Amino acid sequence: MNGRTVTLITAVATAASLFATPPADAAMTLGSLAALRGKHFGAGIDVGQLGDVPYTTVLDREFTAVTPTDAMKWDATEPMRNQFNYTYGDRIVAYARQRDMTVQGHTLVWHSQVPAWVQSLDPTRLREAMIYHIDRLATHYRGAVRAWTVVNEPLDGTGGYRTSFFYQRLGASYIADAFRAARAADPGAKLYISESDAEGFGAKSTGLYNLVRSLLAEGVPVDGVAFQGHMAAGQVPGGVAQNFQRFADLGLDVVISELDVRVQQPRTAAKDAQQAADYTTMVRACLTVPRCAGVTLWTFSDKYSKIPYSFPSQGSATPWDVNIQPKPAYTAIYNTLLGG
Repeated sequence: MNGRTVTLITAVATAASLFATPPADAAMTLGSLAALRGKHFGAGIDVGQLGDVPYTTVLDREFTAVTPTDAMKWDATEPMRNQFNYTYGDRIVAYARQRDMTVQGHTLVWHSQVPAWVQSLDPTRLREAMIYHIDRLATHYRGAVRAWTVVNEPLDGTGGYRTSFFYQRLGASYIADAFRAARAADPGAKLYISESDAEGFGAKSTGLYNLVRSLLAEGVPVDGVAFQGHMAAGQVPGGVAQNFQRFADLGLDVVISELDVRVQQPRTAAKDAQQAADYTTMVRACLTVPRCAGVTLWTFSDKYSKIPYSFPSQGSATPWDVNIQPKPAYTAIYNTLLGG
């Protein structure tokens, strides 16, 4: 790091201490600050948001990576058997390329948002369809995505296998099959397993740890673990960094892939403060672990957050409000990336 960069960071840190929110024209952004720490800072987006100029202005300024929230899922890309539609995913990839953003593909195998025709298949045809779907999708985006969420949410709340239709018909072997198919289709992409509610120590994270360790022992090409990071304010578990580190000690990358912190409505100053503290905890956990590749928000504005649909009495889960104005959580993240 040269003297000019150190001087710039010092000046921005001083400014951040004087203003409740860093000015929109601040010399550094979340993405550039994260890059100085060797991390990406991303946002989950979808094509319907790309025409929203106030939204994309913030997206372009603050973020270095994007994840399509829905555009690459099975129901969007292969709604009918062997009839592929890459239109929405292609638009996001093109948008990212024009702005030098990286893309994380999401997701190749998940029990949700799967067409009915897939769920009706017998075991033999289901395995064939899964491998073919992975091959077509990952081959189409070969070289365009930095990483793939290969298998999403394979475990239940106890840390055992989720009894999805994939598991019921194919057994646990579908996970290894999916990773091997993804590696064959795109040898250059990082391959991640993704799970929810596994950020801290507990039965689920231990189940995930044991699953990943067994996959590695079998030579399955798992490169990393995506911890989603869907949090309720005031309920971030302890030991997040230590939990991340035990996965990193297996030789794996870790990422926070879908971070949001929901609050009970209505929003208040006290709830904003708690949310800001929780975002600080999660971002700092990533900064603490050298093999944490980065953080992705899901998404960055309450205008497009899906939290109110999943949790009707909760919301305000992101660092920007419905008018795409920064909240205290933004300042907290900014200052944490500065080294606070």
